Amino acid sequence: MALPTALRAPAAAIAIAIAAAAALSACSAQAPADAPAAAEPGGEAAISDDRCALNRDAGTVTYLTGYQYQASASILEILAAEELGYFDALCIDLEIQPGTGDTGQNTQLVASDQVQFTSVSQQNLLQAQDTGIDIRGISSYSNVGLEVLMTGTDITDLTQLDGTILGHKGDLPPAVHAMLDNAGVDVGSLQQVVVGYDPSVLPRGQVQSLTGFISNEPNLLEAAGEEVTVWRPYDLDVPSSLGALTVNPAFAQDHPTVVEDFLRASFHAFEHCEDNGEECVGYAADLSGEGYDAAHNLKIWETEVGIIRDTQTGDLGAIDLDNVAAIATMLDDYALLETPLTPAEAQAFFLPDVVPAIYDGGELVWPAP
Repeated sequence: MALPTALRAPAAAIAIAIAAAAALSACSAQAPADAPAAAEPGGEAAISDDRCALNRDAGTVTYLTGYQYQASASILEILAAEELGYFDALCIDLEIQPGTGDTGQNTQLVASDQVQFTSVSQQNLLQAQDTGIDIRGISSYSNVGLEVLMTGTDITDLTQLDGTILGHKGDLPPAVHAMLDNAGVDVGSLQQVVVGYDPSVLPRGQVQSLTGFISNEPNLLEAAGEEVTVWRPYDLDVPSSLGALTVNPAFAQDHPTVVEDFLRASFHAFEHCEDNGEECVGYAADLSGEGYDAAHNLKIWETEVGIIRDTQTGDLGAIDLDNVAAIATMLDDYALLETPLTPAEAQAFFLPDVVPAIYDGGELVWPAP
């Protein structure tokens, strides 16, 4: 078993400077040489008249963020794509709404077509389907989930946690539960307590382990000078997902070019923000207003991008159906579904052909064929 390592890196001050037009010209297009360049925000389309008409026929398209304007993958790059004019260039009239972090609410809004796209993990999508909420998965950046367990650096084997206090935010995340089981921990011996959102309870010794999100609490503790060990379920063969996006199924059927081009613009912005994180976090900060922690959000973005690139096995965003099957099996094994779900049934809730349609030879086609 490969043991996780402590995260150590100082937070940096943020400088927001690059103009949207310059950012557009800096992005490399992966389209034929005679293809038009991306439009300025509100400017002319960069695609054919026919495709533009198809996209405009959808009217205003709404994307609901997973949580506010946090600089997470599947949020920040979409905010940036809107600011950089990428959706305008593809004739998509996009409206962005900030989510509250309530996954159940997000999935219901997509299923009812009040919003067309949102950020929802593959696991949450399957759990939503189990309750009759019909949505479809269209992309996922990584099989590494955000949920992790943190311990002091003195813990070198998870079985050392037997009989100790574990803190969480209301429930033990299924992926963390599966990881503990896989490691041989007696989960029943753990005293589970709800501790809220202050991760300092771990270094203060109020709990011996603490659940959290890989790009959030570890970075907050690191910025405070605290060193912890981060245990990822992924490292103990527990399936999950990071940066997954979903769509209303009827909308996807009626407007396939919009679904393709929504991802096209988002992935084009991902590539831009990968090299221009401060600029893109600046867009989120402007939307959020006073109190937005730009330095911490930049660290969130950089952490998640690093994970995505380290674990990428194909085209950015491509759905791994084997991972979907593994998640379904895990949910069944831990009795987290009301109705048993076979891997094949789970896979049918995803649209794996959308991402391949926007790539050519491993390169994102921009602006569009």
